[in-house]
Amino acid sequence: MASAPSTQSIKHLYHSMLRTSQSFSSYNFRQYFVRRTKSTFREIQNETDPAKLAAFYDEKARELAVLKRSAIVNQLYGGWRVVVEKQKPVHERSDS
Repeated sequence: MASAPSTQSIKHLYHSMLRTSQSFSSYNFRQYFVRRTKSTFREIQNETDPAKLAAFYDEKARELAVLKRSAIVNQLYGGWRVVVEKQKPVHERSDS
């Protein structure tokens, strides 16, 4: 039987998933994965069963690896910024 992960390791996993979710270049993917991560961890927040916590931790650790790979691919093929995102200022040359 697997031992339950510590509270600190679950928090570390949560923050790693949030950080990885924020690294998507696409606004829609970024917002979706942040919302999904928060809601998933909110559901398991008051769980005390060590077996369920261990299964949850293992599943989310595998999901984090997939999320990291997906974020890298998304950064490679990133598109234009959406209107709701903060736009980068356009700098014009002073000599033109």
